[in-house]
Order: sequence, then C-alpha cells, then structure tokens
Amino acid sequence: MKGIVFVELLKMAEDLVGEAAVDAVLDSTPLSSGGAFTAVGDYPCSDLMALVQAFSRATTVPGDELQRRFGHWMMDAFKTYYPGFFETKPDVMAMLEAIEGEVHVEVRKIYPNAELPTFATERIAPDALRMDYSSSRPLVPFCQGLIEGCVGHFGVAASVAARDFSTPEAARAEFTIRYDPQ
Repeated sequence: MKGIVFVELLKMAEDLVGEAAVDAVLDSTPLSSGGAFTAVGDYPCSDLMALVQAFSRATTVPGDELQRRFGHWMMDAFKTYYPGFFETKPDVMAMLEAIEGEVHVEVRKIYPNAELPTFATERIAPDALRMDYSSSRPLVPFCQGLIEGCVGHFGVAASVAARDFSTPEAARAEFTIRYDPQ
C-alpha cells in the first residue's frame, strides 16, 4: 500500500489519542517498517491492519468503525491533495462513477505497480447507484467511509447501504448509494 495511507492514518490517530499514544502504539506493534512511514513508500497491508487493530484497542473504537472513520479522513485528504478530480464532477454519482475510469487511470500513471481495488458502477435508478468493490485487501469499511465522505463533500442527503460478500481470500462488497427524497 502507498505510504500516504499510513501517514494519514497516523495523523488521524494523533487527532484521536495524541502523539504520545501514537508513539506508544508504533513502539509496541510489530511492523515491517519498524514504525517509520513515508508518504512515497510502499508497505504491506498487514501493517495497516495491525495499526488499525492497535489504534482500535487504544481508542476503544471497534476496528471496522475505525476503518470507516478513516475512510472519511482519507476522503478529506484526497480532496486536499487532488482537488481537480472533484472540481470537474457535478455530483456524487458522477464522482463515484469516475473512480475506475478516471481516478485509477491517473493513479496508475503515477504508480504503475499500485495494487488498486476495482469498482464497477451501475445507475439503478435516476437517484441511485450500485457500486461493486473488489480487492485483495480487507478494507470494506474503509471503502464505505470513503463513499460516505464523498457524499458529504457534495453536500447532498443520501444513504449508503453496504452488503459485504468478503471471504478470507478477498474483499468484495456491494454499495448502494441513494439520494434521500427531498
């Protein structure tokens, strides 16, 4: 996984529990990097999962909920780092539809070896979108948080329903994003 994800997780954790607690978690959690992360580095997903579990224990926030909150946090980071992706989209549905065909295309140009999840989208109604997520990484709650954060960015009232079909070998989920009736 790209280091920016780890750097942002540590920033969020500092906001939640403070720098001293983050340092204590880094010191006590076995990590391949020894606990040092750079935004441009590559690190195993197992390190991310170890940190999520360690921060879950430190905050008493369940791991899946912490992942979901981290998805919100990362969406805010993406808006800051990559505003151009958001400025050209008229609404949340258009943004979500653009992830596979536009956003990931650009990510692969910068990071050709990046292992990205896949997203297939389908408009199931004028006010609803189904988004299928597949990944080798167990990050369904994180993905849900990203989607919820995207909805929040566009300032619309919408629901995000998730159905998790993950197995021990792969993560797979179906998200239904539906605008709330006005």
